[in-house]
Amino acid sequence: MKKKRPLLDTLSQNATEIILESISDGVFTVDHEWKIMSFNRAAEKITGISREEAIGRHCWNVFRSNMCQNECALKKTMQEGKSFFSSSTYIINSRKKRIPTIVFTSLLKDKNGKIIGGVETFRDHSLVEELRKKLYDSFQMGDMISRGQEMRNIFKILPKISQSDSTVLIQGETGTGKELMARAIHNLSPRKGDPFIAINCGALPDTLLESELFGYKAGAFTHATKDKQGQLSLANEGTILLDEIGDTSPSFQVKLLRVLEEKKVLPLGAVKKEKLNIRVIAATNRNLAKMVAEHTFRQDLYYRINVIQIKLPPLRQRMEDIPLLVDHFIASRNKIRGKSISGIDPTALGILMAHDYPGNIRELENIIEHAFVLCSEGDITPDVLPSALTRQSMMEIEDDPSPFPLKSAEIKVIKTYLKKNNYDRKATARDLGIHKSTLFRKIDKLGIQLPKIDGRSKRV
Repeated sequence: MKKKRPLLDTLSQNATEIILESISDGVFTVDHEWKIMSFNRAAEKITGISREEAIGRHCWNVFRSNMCQNECALKKTMQEGKSFFSSSTYIINSRKKRIPTIVFTSLLKDKNGKIIGGVETFRDHSLVEELRKKLYDSFQMGDMISRGQEMRNIFKILPKISQSDSTVLIQGETGTGKELMARAIHNLSPRKGDPFIAINCGALPDTLLESELFGYKAGAFTHATKDKQGQLSLANEGTILLDEIGDTSPSFQVKLLRVLEEKKVLPLGAVKKEKLNIRVIAATNRNLAKMVAEHTFRQDLYYRINVIQIKLPPLRQRMEDIPLLVDHFIASRNKIRGKSISGIDPTALGILMAHDYPGNIRELENIIEHAFVLCSEGDITPDVLPSALTRQSMMEIEDDPSPFPLKSAEIKVIKTYLKKNNYDRKATARDLGIHKSTLFRKIDKLGIQLPKIDGRSKRV
């Protein structure tokens, strides 16, 4: 039997090679100097690099992955002696195309158990990413993402709004994405190749705001040694966003009204007006109609800017978007930071779903940014979320008899939307972006009590 061992070993080795050559996953091995020792057929196909060209080269010169620069899973395997999995990475193939991949690494040992290097298996995730992108695109307009009906109704009319030159008033709380909405309108418009300029009207006193918007001539005031073009002129042929317009003074509102009516601007110290061809978008977190009634905002200016009005709902009214937004922020920061965060665990998501978000989407984005500082791989867990958020969540959980924060958060969201729609289950399902039968099952499974008399339609 001892004499037959070499033959058995040869047969076993040949069988292994046949299997490695047949599978669709790329497989390669490296020695302790990070030089590639083997490279299967799928690895050649995915990378576009031949086996002869890859073997003997350092792995980072072949794959040029984002993990090579930061968190190399194979390096961690060799250092810590355990396997690692990454679902958010990419390689650069021979045609300099970025290929999304998922990676699994483990130690490479000889028949005596001695570690002789590392082995990595990687899979081309392009099709999955393409399907994910198509799914996101159906919920996306520009940089704005939502599956809620209210936002998707806005998305439907946005192309028509963008094609016109009418003035738009965007209203919404701080952090709801008013500037993103304005940029989406500009990028969908015939002016998309021309400037988009945003100016915060509430951040400057009247005198500085006037010089910033209208510009000035040399000698118009002390220290005005040369001409300066105003933001309105710089935005000519393009779009200007007048953010926080509700914070401007009545005297400035008069001057702005004249510019909008005449489509001409007079720089400070000038004697001749300059013609303007711009699209004006105004934005505010204040109730301008109420301010007009209270005589704190000019009625004529209000009607001038309020040709088309868009109201952005706060995040607490579109809680169904939180998982979608979290995925979006994780994906974008993985690219920016070169990290491989795979997602968020259910407990952490439950904490996010239970929060009210006074700072809206900007607050959620900052929470994910905070988590990225403390988390280098795997899922985002509660311990990397801001301490104030987790303390608040723990207090709420202690007051809640349920030991399951994600379940409690789901109940809270469904109850909120049921109440919002007067317990019309069809309308609630539409706002949550799910089928009504799915909502019925969730209501039954979660034990949500419905009133005997409600606002359900006759068809439900």
